[in-house]
Amino acid sequence: MFTGTSITAIVRAALNRALELDPAGRKVLLECLAEPVSVSLTTPVAITLTLSNDGNYVQVDNQTAEEACTFIRGGPVALAALALGDSQVLTDGRLVVEGNTEKARQLQQALSQLKPDWEAAMANHLGDVPAHFLGQRIRNAVLWSQQAMASVTASLEEYIHEESQSLPGRRELAARFRVIDDLSQRTSQLEARLNKLDNTGSDNQTEKL
Repeated sequence: MFTGTSITAIVRAALNRALELDPAGRKVLLECLAEPVSVSLTTPVAITLTLSNDGNYVQVDNQTAEEACTFIRGGPVALAALALGDSQVLTDGRLVVEGNTEKARQLQQALSQLKPDWEAAMANHLGDVPAHFLGQRIRNAVLWSQQAMASVTASLEEYIHEESQSLPGRRELAARFRVIDDLSQRTSQLEARLNKLDNTGSDNQTEKL
């Protein structure tokens, strides 16, 4: 369905159309791409796009730029989340970022502000109906991934909270040890008294004999 050339054309068309509609977002994205940023799809096929500032527009090349300051890698759903401006995709481990991580965050924020019409860009290559169908599936997949990560995070937080409640802290442990030591000392003293009484009783019996 898609080739590296068609994906390059779709990304270029969507980004530059968004720049035309949002002057403020245009400035943010072009400043972010003052140095090239490479974005790589790892599955189901390996495709790398390099985004750079071409003066007034975004240049998209179907190759890795050695001079890129940031390298972003991930699967299709994670990269779609980045394209849609998902604020969590860079912090929850769905993408691998190498190089200038701040540039990756700026790219995500710029895309969130611009909100490129990816579906319209795909329609030029696929037609309106297939583009709408695919766009809907992509949005649903991104939403599912967000919900799944939120569920995992909530479960982890709940587990940590429960474990921290069940595991005593340092002060609580110290207090418990003091109680145990005190009980052990009282027990030893009681045992000594009982032994003393027992010995006294034995001595009395001996004297009577």
